[in-house]
Amino acid sequence: MNVTELARRLKIPSKELLEILPAVGFDIGRRAIKIDNRQAQRIVEQWPRLYAKYKESIDEEKEEEILAEEIPAEQKQVTIPQTVRVKDFADMLKLPLPKVMAELMKNGVLSSMNEEIDFDTAAIVGEELGYEILSGSSKGEENEKTTSEKLETLLTEDDKAKLESRPPVIVIMGHVDHGKTKLLDAIRTTNVVAGESGGITQHIGAYQVKKNNKLITFIDTPGHEAFTTMRSRGARVADIAILVIAADDSIQPQTKESIKIIKSAGLPMIVAINKIDKPDANPEKVKQDLASLNLTPEEWGGSTIIVPISAKEGTGLDDLLEMVLLVAETEKDQILANPNKSAVGTIIESHVNPGEGPVATILVQSGTLKTGDQVEVAGTFYGRIRVMKDYNNKNIDSVGPSAPVKILGLKAAPSVGDILQVTSTGGKNKKVKKYELRQQAVAYSKLAEVSENDSKDLKPLNIVLKADVLGSLEAIIASLTKLEHPEVFLNIVSKGLGNITEGDINRAEASQAIIIGFHTKPSQQVENLAKEKKVTIELYEVIYKLIEEVKAKLEQLLSPEVIKTELGKLKVLAVFNKADKSMVIGGSVTKGKIISGAKVNVLRDKKIMAKGVVTQVQVNKVDVNEATAGQECGLKYEGKTVITEGDTLEVYQEEIKDKKLDS
Repeated sequence: MNVTELARRLKIPSKELLEILPAVGFDIGRRAIKIDNRQAQRIVEQWPRLYAKYKESIDEEKEEEILAEEIPAEQKQVTIPQTVRVKDFADMLKLPLPKVMAELMKNGVLSSMNEEIDFDTAAIVGEELGYEILSGSSKGEENEKTTSEKLETLLTEDDKAKLESRPPVIVIMGHVDHGKTKLLDAIRTTNVVAGESGGITQHIGAYQVKKNNKLITFIDTPGHEAFTTMRSRGARVADIAILVIAADDSIQPQTKESIKIIKSAGLPMIVAINKIDKPDANPEKVKQDLASLNLTPEEWGGSTIIVPISAKEGTGLDDLLEMVLLVAETEKDQILANPNKSAVGTIIESHVNPGEGPVATILVQSGTLKTGDQVEVAGTFYGRIRVMKDYNNKNIDSVGPSAPVKILGLKAAPSVGDILQVTSTGGKNKKVKKYELRQQAVAYSKLAEVSENDSKDLKPLNIVLKADVLGSLEAIIASLTKLEHPEVFLNIVSKGLGNITEGDINRAEASQAIIIGFHTKPSQQVENLAKEKKVTIELYEVIYKLIEEVKAKLEQLLSPEVIKTELGKLKVLAVFNKADKSMVIGGSVTKGKIISGAKVNVLRDKKIMAKGVVTQVQVNKVDVNEATAGQECGLKYEGKTVITEGDTLEVYQEEIKDKKLDS
């Protein structure tokens, strides 16, 4: 945990907290930025007692000194984003750059003027320079809620008389490999699958089809659990959800996750049971499993619409589209928009194309978007739309509600899930800075921080992560945060967008990290540098394979688990033969059984005298695999030759089992 976060929880200035902790037995250092999560939890639980103890241990003079160190009321407040360049941080504080860099060095942070520091580092350094640093952006669910509320406000401020019907927006969800992209491919009769790596959709896309002269918009969300965040955002902009379940595989973990998202978004749901053409298809089992989740099929007297289909054979697709239009008709009072106003929409994909610059896909939700419109995101001017392309990559001049469109001309790539709207005062607004694109690339979910004390007992896997687009980077990081184990931890040394650079190689070498690239690659020069510095680069085209292989690498770091199973005990009655490293003895089995090949502890007065192995067992001078309780037997023992009459042999087996990560 960050010290500043702990201080906020305890409602105490972080400087004072760092003074108090050593005095009450938590010596984490006077300039610490992070603290072990377990220590932090203990401090929170014991804080009233700790603080009282501290107050009692100091005299009045010392107490006055500490009170004087609290943040003065007139202290300047500065708001910064979650990541900020050192140079810009100095500008915000209105302080000389060398002074800020010197303060960073005092705190153990060696950064150049163009390198970025995170909010928590800036907060501590700023406080020591006499400033109160405030966060300029919301996090997690709060940010999601704010964005959702803002969109809701923009979409509901229209006069009801101006609202018109618009095409329904359909989101397709379900477990990986259950046929979502194949279904969309069959509906659109275009070959999406061939263009997708391993049959999994890597970026959210949106397409339109026509049925009974009515347009339907489909949002294609990837199906692996790595895309939880993307799916949530897809559900937020959709009107109806299609849940795809394979008839031969039934409900899987990602299926349940999709159901939760659909329910939380309050969307009408249609279940498409796919792959009914397969020999082992069992649609009835799928219906039973759905009923167990309180999703009873209509034919069983429930309200869940179920359509059996085969995306491969094209069976049932017309029925599915008819059902979509039927549900849309029942929801027609909700599927409305005003096309005669400035456009408002949600970013559903965003990246930087080397030839085109920043590129974003937007789903227009109200109004009409036109070429030449000036647009803003969260009050920040992002530029003028130069080119718009539809889902068939054809240039268009305008696009109305429920239509997806790719836009070019922005100064930087907005974040996936951002609300974009047309502005008439773009030139007067705060302008987006190009380096903010890189800020976005590192401002998403962070892996759980591991303290210096904790990391001594853990084995780290250091990685440098590079991806092509923001959506993928966010999805990868969100999924990697789930890979946890008490013995190992994943440390993302650096993360960002674009191709792998020489800087990435140098960072990986310095931190003994491997470089993981998703839909990105190094130049020949960078590849040569990697070979020279012996830095491993691993490239991936499919996200769930990336997650699986990182998980496998973490599991390789785990020490194997030795499982000991006690088999039986034998009382030694006689020693028949004694060789250099073996003995032949006779005895009575007092408990369990004695098995050939088992391990042995030689016990005398309950102390282990030696360890060895049973290599042969005989009963009535006949070789057997085992002797059981109540039998007398002879056995050959290999090991230290210390066995005497009256000793007890404890026989057991050991199984070495590789540990696995739970996630």
